[in-house]
Amino acid sequence: MTSPAVSSRALPHPERGEIRLEGVLHALSDPGRLRIVRELAAADGELSCSHFDLPVTKSTTTHHFRVLRALDDLFPGLLDTLLDAAARQAVRVGSG
Repeated sequence: MTSPAVSSRALPHPERGEIRLEGVLHALSDPGRLRIVRELAAADGELSCSHFDLPVTKSTTTHHFRVLRALDDLFPGLLDTLLDAAARQAVRVGSG
């Protein structure tokens, strides 16, 4: 039996106790998710999912956003550190 499709407005949040650092680091290792985090951090205001032109299907984009939700609340400072490291890497390898 398959579960019904989840609307983008009613995405389920994982329970806080279910989110582990290993999973977060794995999630952020995906270039698409890292790009989303960088664009969100650079934006002056909120951005909708449709703002992102990702080379994946809509359902995959929705999955990326599910994975990224609430990280700053659970792991304070992690995203800032990640973004700083990504910027330094971009300069180091000449892509920034």
